[in-house]
Amino acid sequence: MAKNSYFQFKQFTIHQDKCAMKVCTDACVLGASSELGNSKRILDIGAGTGLLSLMTAQRYPFAHIHAVELDSDAYLQAVDNVAASPFSGQISLFNTAIQEFVPAYQYDSIISNPPFFQSDLLSPDTQKNQAHHSTSLTFNDLLAAIDRLLTDQGQFHILLPKDESELFYQKAKTLGWFMTNNLTLQHNKDKKPFRRIMTFGRSYLSENEIDNTVLNIYGENNKVYDPEFVSLMKDFYMIF
Repeated sequence: MAKNSYFQFKQFTIHQDKCAMKVCTDACVLGASSELGNSKRILDIGAGTGLLSLMTAQRYPFAHIHAVELDSDAYLQAVDNVAASPFSGQISLFNTAIQEFVPAYQYDSIISNPPFFQSDLLSPDTQKNQAHHSTSLTFNDLLAAIDRLLTDQGQFHILLPKDESELFYQKAKTLGWFMTNNLTLQHNKDKKPFRRIMTFGRSYLSENEIDNTVLNIYGENNKVYDPEFVSLMKDFYMIF
């Protein structure tokens, strides 16, 4: 997906010139695919441009969403994107670290596209490091925040690179979380998976009860979009 200064969706626009994390296909899949049921209170950890919050607001018009973003430039960009959208009444934004965020209540669902590189070389760009690397939010910190902020019956949805996702899964499992859904994202059926969207809750599920799904972005030869991808994104992408 091109890194333009803005990305036009059917019902809102994401300006991204001040934010290190640009609109990307995998984040859009997270926003379109996460099943939040009857959640009335939803938390977006690491809001970036506000993309996930806006997609969630479009899909769940009766939910109220709190979006937490540490980086001041990204936060201000998200504020502008939300204010210019039809969903501004549903979304409240907070410029703080999730470790220091103390709301008045817990959340029915949490979504997150967190900084994920646990061991890759850092960039000279501090803003990019904060957005892409876990220098400001480790997996342990994230899981502790989720445990504190999610209701006992709630679920959280997280997007990670394939390799990093296994590390996160093992940490979550050790802390008593159970995976309920596992969506693997790949460019096409002949390519290796590159992203994974996992859903966790506190209720036990055996391995054979987990809903495992593979989503291809493209069909054969990368010339057309896969029909399942089109079906998932048709309410958001202008090209469908």
